[in-house]
Amino acid sequence: MKTLKSKEPWNKGRLVGQKAPLKLKEIWAIRIRLQLAERTRDLALFNLAIDSKLRRCDLVSLRVGDIAQGNSILPRAMVMQRKTNRPVQFEITDQTRASLSDWIKTAKLSSTKHLFPSRVSTSPHLSTRQYTRIVEGWVDSIVLDAAAYGTHSMRRTKATLIYRRTKIFVQSSFC
Repeated sequence: MKTLKSKEPWNKGRLVGQKAPLKLKEIWAIRIRLQLAERTRDLALFNLAIDSKLRRCDLVSLRVGDIAQGNSILPRAMVMQRKTNRPVQFEITDQTRASLSDWIKTAKLSSTKHLFPSRVSTSPHLSTRQYTRIVEGWVDSIVLDAAAYGTHSMRRTKATLIYRRTKIFVQSSFC
């Protein structure tokens, strides 16, 4: 008779659970590093991820026309969430609008193009996996534990900052 080997749990030795939001000083540390390195796309992606509070699948599939009208970036944008199929509106801060404008000019993107196009010809936009790698790079660049932060950290950050400042909890579909 054969005995069954005990199977090791998939999460043994891994950090599981909610990913922590970034703190204000960590946000600024990443922004400054991206600006100094002149990484226009990453700066625009980072700023928009914080402002929009979108899931990674919705963020990477944004088109220029979703956030801009003509040559100007809209102060508010509305997109349909893929998971819930509900519209979500978000404010785009001046700093984010400036970085998005720089990115669109640098990449020469038209309003019908994806905001963050893929370099791989088979994919029209940045993949969610590539976005995850980019976020890990940002977190590593400021010497934080990449296992403690992830793409959902970008989504949770602005809501957490607002709550810490106002102490008002508003039930929303963001987190």
